[in-house]
Amino acid sequence: MSLQLHQLSKRYGDTPVFANVSLTVAPGEFVAIVGESGVGKSTLLNCMAGLDHWDGGSVHLDGTDLGPLDDDARTLLRRQKVGFVFQAFHVLGHLDVTQNVALPLLLLGTPDDARVQAMLQAVGLEGLGQRLPQQLSGGQLQRVAIARALVHRPTVLLADEPTGNLDPATAARVMDALVAQTRLHGTALVLVTHSEAATAQADRVLRLRPDGFENRT
Repeated sequence: MSLQLHQLSKRYGDTPVFANVSLTVAPGEFVAIVGESGVGKSTLLNCMAGLDHWDGGSVHLDGTDLGPLDDDARTLLRRQKVGFVFQAFHVLGHLDVTQNVALPLLLLGTPDDARVQAMLQAVGLEGLGQRLPQQLSGGQLQRVAIARALVHRPTVLLADEPTGNLDPATAARVMDALVAQTRLHGTALVLVTHSEAATAQADRVLRLRPDGFENRT
């Protein structure tokens, strides 16, 4: 399996965030996570990637238990196995589109111009490679973020409200690009969202509550 959580729990001091969260995501599967604001959806995504610490349970990413790993080992594993897409894009303003998308491959020491150009074409950004982020629309910026997150062909893509800042038509195009590319490469997609249009494309929709997941579909 691409991602496995078993009885995961998280607290901030004496305040519980969530508990008893178990989840298995298969390669190529799209799981949407919904829930009330403040229930810990973004925190859960951070735990899935080993960016945040948890207080009980386990996280396995592509067969590796993240729990015993130190920060350096987790960073390396994320670099190889995980892609991120965030609501705020997090595109680097001093790099052009091509450089932003190529960054994960450069960090891995495996630059591949052909793969970068193919990914730009796949998300509808062909011809825009030399533009800087400030010259792009919100939808284009989010597609840069998608291309960057997928160019190294990660095992898991984690997306936190990736269409939250976009109008409905642009959000639909962004979601179509996101889902098409994860399906094509067999990447497991875990998406946190409030969008009914986004959840409609998911294989499973799970509602996060403080005591774990409530299955919706």
